[in-house]
Amino acid sequence: MENNILTNKDYTCTKRFNAEMAHIFSNCWTFCGLVEDLQENNRYLTVVAGLTSLVVLRDEQGELKAFHNFCRHRGMKLLDGQGRLSAKITCPYHDWTYDQSGNLKSLPKAKQEFEGLNKACLSLKRASVGIWRGMVWVHPDPNAVPVQQYFSGMGSHVAPYDVEALVEAKEALYEVTINANWKLVAENYIDHYHLAQLHAGTLHMYDHKKAEFGFVDEHVFFWEPLAQAYYENIDQHSPYPLLIDKNDKKMGAWVPLLFPNVGLAESESSWSVFHIMPLSVDQTKVVVRSKVKNCSSMAFIKQATKSYTFWTSRVKAKSSQHEQSHALGSGDFMQEDIFVCEQLQQSLSNPRFEFGPSAKGGERLIRGFQQRVNAKLTQGGFNVR
Repeated sequence: MENNILTNKDYTCTKRFNAEMAHIFSNCWTFCGLVEDLQENNRYLTVVAGLTSLVVLRDEQGELKAFHNFCRHRGMKLLDGQGRLSAKITCPYHDWTYDQSGNLKSLPKAKQEFEGLNKACLSLKRASVGIWRGMVWVHPDPNAVPVQQYFSGMGSHVAPYDVEALVEAKEALYEVTINANWKLVAENYIDHYHLAQLHAGTLHMYDHKKAEFGFVDEHVFFWEPLAQAYYENIDQHSPYPLLIDKNDKKMGAWVPLLFPNVGLAESESSWSVFHIMPLSVDQTKVVVRSKVKNCSSMAFIKQATKSYTFWTSRVKAKSSQHEQSHALGSGDFMQEDIFVCEQLQQSLSNPRFEFGPSAKGGERLIRGFQQRVNAKLTQGGFNVR
């Protein structure tokens, strides 16, 4: 057994949370959306990254650009959400107007109010943007290490899928606000120790004992093969059309965590991005977007029909003592995880609670993640103890 790196207050202290927003999330590559979101020219996406609000756009020439999402006059946010972009970006406060390259173009009553103004010095502040594995990423620093380089070490630790060739299952969009610190959600995501316990009835299709996991720089890699009972008739058991040849030795689940807050769930038949977004010290929003094989609706219907018996007979709730409306009686692994994270957050405020010993192997990733979070804060000048 080994000791935990973090203590109760690291999940409940607002000062520390603010430091994480300033020194981690304001200085890293942030998932912004899928390439399909900006497939057309004159489209934009916005995202909050720590203390920064950023906008990514595909301009009328088809070029991707990114800027800090505030007017250079008083700091008013320029754009919200996502949508279609006009030729000009106009601040709703005082109507300062910028072109799609971020250049300040016009001001109302400019001659009378701003004599001698040098517009060239008041362009929108640039950010970095890039695409990796079908995902759009943005960084507040215009001179950030390219996103392809940042994730270069993960190339051999992700599924061999052409993500852009898959199609989004929009009906599978999942959004939830969890009443827990973002680190608890991330740690649960990479916790190998709980898989065979909490999810004994909901994730039994994977062989947890043969999982392979570790770190590549800041990022977590995680892979585990299919359980024999599921694999032996995978053509019938898979809920969706397969994305990988059934004889491929790496068939299984790739579940990396891209530091600090983006998980990928790449299974034998689906691909998902699990975006963990801190809202406050004890509240986190999670958005999951999923993609599947690009094939006919009939192929999905046939596969669902073939696999129906397997899933209805094998997927079970954690506890038969709970009603189906309870997370532990739901037979839904997401509900199980959400329930656990929220229960942990509540215990952290109990003055009599302190963390017990950390599992040497099963919680190794959690300790490594905590060390990397602390290292980022220390580099930023925050005293972690």
